[in-house]
Amino acid sequence: MTPPRDGGTTAGAKPPAPDSAAVSTWQPLRLRVFRTLWIAQFVSNVGGWMQTVGAQWLITQESGSAGLIALVQTAASLPVLLLGIPAGALADIVDRRKLLLAAQVLMFTAAGLLAALTALGRIDSYGVLALTFVLGCGTALMSPAWQAIQPELVPREQIPSAAALGGVNMNLARAIGPALGGLVVALAGTATVFAVNAASFLVTLGALTTWHRRAEPDPMGAERILPALRAGNRYVRNAPRVRRVLGRSLLFVPCAAALWALLPVVARQRLGLGAGGYGLLLGAVGVGAVLGAALLPRVRRRWSSNAALTTGGLLFAVTLALLAVVRVPWAVGLVLVFSGVAWVGVLSMLNAQMQVTTPGWVRARALAFYLTIFQGGMAIGAAVWGKVADGVGPVPALLIAAVVLAAASLAGLMLAVPDSPLDRSVSMHWAAPTMVLEPAEDDEQVLVTIEYVVPAHNADLFIESMRAMGRSRLRTGAVSWDLYRDGTDPDTYLEVFLVASWKEHLRQHSGRLTGFDRETEERARSLVDPDHPFKVTHYLPARKSSPA
Repeated sequence: MTPPRDGGTTAGAKPPAPDSAAVSTWQPLRLRVFRTLWIAQFVSNVGGWMQTVGAQWLITQESGSAGLIALVQTAASLPVLLLGIPAGALADIVDRRKLLLAAQVLMFTAAGLLAALTALGRIDSYGVLALTFVLGCGTALMSPAWQAIQPELVPREQIPSAAALGGVNMNLARAIGPALGGLVVALAGTATVFAVNAASFLVTLGALTTWHRRAEPDPMGAERILPALRAGNRYVRNAPRVRRVLGRSLLFVPCAAALWALLPVVARQRLGLGAGGYGLLLGAVGVGAVLGAALLPRVRRRWSSNAALTTGGLLFAVTLALLAVVRVPWAVGLVLVFSGVAWVGVLSMLNAQMQVTTPGWVRARALAFYLTIFQGGMAIGAAVWGKVADGVGPVPALLIAAVVLAAASLAGLMLAVPDSPLDRSVSMHWAAPTMVLEPAEDDEQVLVTIEYVVPAHNADLFIESMRAMGRSRLRTGAVSWDLYRDGTDPDTYLEVFLVASWKEHLRQHSGRLTGFDRETEERARSLVDPDHPFKVTHYLPARKSSPA
């Protein structure tokens, strides 16, 4: 790093605070590319739920083992837990559109093979689980990239609306897919269900080919996967807003999973409903999701994100408690409408916060952490609440889940998610370093030191500001950071940070810094003695000179 050029320049003016509250939920659908991909995603989501029904039914016919039937969900979700974060790193390294196309081809191949083998009668339960796992791997590869492209499809102020529409998409597919899958199984058999799912991937492939993404090649070349994983992990650890969003997700999702785990039991045992009635209950959640998405702009205008997230969590907790005591089917359906409102409201706000607070170079990696928490929370939460229901019954389990979720929602107030926008535009305020001794290898570490002279009356403010500076260094590539004070001259401070490689340090210069990072530096350096400019030094590993 070197001192800023003329106080720093930014690639593009600082964006104004987006007025997302004034944007209609449906406005992103006016954009052709977003609308095309949204419809394709809906078709694919419906096909995915049909696939789950078909796989469970085929295993029921093959073996009847409850354990194997339950493993269908495990086979579908486990790859996301195992591969989600590496897939996020991959989505930040390669062209996201090409990665999405490759994932769709993988899933089309697996679904087509499953359909063909089923039609020929050449597959058993373990084969179904294996191909379901492959489909899950495709989902794991696709999900971070799909989430990360949203800011490329819509303007910044429409990101919350796009996130809400994603929730509507998911919940409508959840309502329609299982019912449609059951109908197709009854009329045409499981092979047809698998073939329909394979065809749904062709729809998404077609939609992706209509999107001509303007990918900007990295002048330094693509990152390698392991350094990219480490960089993503460092970013999340040192981004307070991201950690708060992940914390709120961790408080909400495992508790809310009780609804999806226990709703089939409520429908069958307490309400005496069959598959059709259960489908109608899921439809009520879908109706609530649409209503929740429509209400979100009004909620954002009137409430802070923190208040809305807490209220949404408490509303969902109330619906869990009501599900435990209400025994009339139409009343349960009404309760589930409110469940859908709360569900899509909370998740849309969390997703939108992740989208708008992460810069493009690391967005997919940060979203991969969010998706992993979501999938893991759903899987673990469902298993826990299922065990609780086996032990004490579904009614006490729902009541316990309601109490725990209410407490978690109130605890979330300690993880306040600020509404003030962050300037995530790329800032090029570090000039290219001028070196006499060039590093011998890209993989060599570089130690950067910066010496400051600070008047005594600014000392406390400077030290506090430098803590934020340290987080900025660690977010963008440093593996360690510290601030030292000269024991013989207390006005002199030395900032020291270590970067894993020279190339990693050059990435800090060429695209990782944002307007927010620049503002952080300016706050700290405004406290420095103007008569003593700060001094930047780069230290490279010492090497013996080559013999003549």
